[in-house]
Amino acid sequence: LRVDWPSGSGGSALSDAVSALKRALGRSPCAAACEQGPGTAALPEDVICKVHLKSFMEQQGLVGYDPNLDVLVVTEGKLRSLAELQQAVLQCTVSNPAALPASCFPDIGSCCSIVHVVSCEEEFQQQQLDLLWKILDPGAHTALQKHLVCGPVKVTNPSSPIGADQYFQLRKRQMYKASVMKYGELAQDEAWTEVIDTLTVAAIRFEMLSTAHRSQITLDLEDSSISTKGTKSGAFVMYNCARLATLFDTYQQAVERGTYPPLLPASELNFSCLREEGEWLLLFNYLLPFPEVLQQAAQLPPPSKGIRITANTEIVCKFLIQLSMDFSSYYNRVHVLGEPLPHLFDQMFARLRLLGAVRDMFHSALATLHLPPLSQI
Repeated sequence: LRVDWPSGSGGSALSDAVSALKRALGRSPCAAACEQGPGTAALPEDVICKVHLKSFMEQQGLVGYDPNLDVLVVTEGKLRSLAELQQAVLQCTVSNPAALPASCFPDIGSCCSIVHVVSCEEEFQQQQLDLLWKILDPGAHTALQKHLVCGPVKVTNPSSPIGADQYFQLRKRQMYKASVMKYGELAQDEAWTEVIDTLTVAAIRFEMLSTAHRSQITLDLEDSSISTKGTKSGAFVMYNCARLATLFDTYQQAVERGTYPPLLPASELNFSCLREEGEWLLLFNYLLPFPEVLQQAAQLPPPSKGIRITANTEIVCKFLIQLSMDFSSYYNRVHVLGEPLPHLFDQMFARLRLLGAVRDMFHSALATLHLPPLSQI
């Protein structure tokens, strides 16, 4: 899916980080040796000690954690996971260091917000790791840990368990088949491969992100569940984005041939020519409220006492799907590039400016889902 997850490096750096965490464990008042009573099962070889999480939470006044968190048996594996998290934070890049407060230097990691993206089944274990990190590395950045909990992903009638890679390849084959049905046999060239890949990623992202992340997602893996025509899909959104690109390419080519004059600046246009209901719908239902939509969807809530956060990706998905439906309806009904007659240019220019703003909005909204706009299908 082309998601770059932060990751720590391996090798000696990781081993050194694990050793440093072991030393911190030895100094921690929350840590105690694991005593093995008579008749109890032997402890695994990689057990180091136990840590009292509940007493630490009470001392620190921490809220929002699972009330069943109590004593954690610390193993080599847990310390290794923690060391990888630490390294990922240290590798965070800052786009504008000059804007950071002086307190962030030299430790850039202290200005990171750490979001644990975790399934509901693994939330308890991730909270253990969060608290262990707070105990062993009481730096500023560990106070900024938050948890984004995802609901389960279920598959209808799976013939066998399916992994992420198999799921992607299945959707890619389905997208290719659906595209052949719509556009005829496709050339096996790089351009088409890239288009199919992008459409597949879009289909999957909309399939996943159109549902609130806390809810269960049920995946239908049948061929009929993927379509280039379905108005609820990522492919439909990408198709309408490409229609806009084609419109402006066609216009530009006509300008170069001398068929149309170049587009005038917005300040010189007569927007009273826009009398179609669909034009005002695009303005009032989409262009004007778009900044508010982005704010609702993309802005994580400010630090609060709880540890859970919400990311409203479904707001952007629903906005893009509804926009695509209304734009498609308008575009099918209205002939934007009319006859090259001077008395028709005012209206054509006003429409092009409006649709240029719609195109930019498509691109911005897709960028929040890390999807590139398609210039052609």
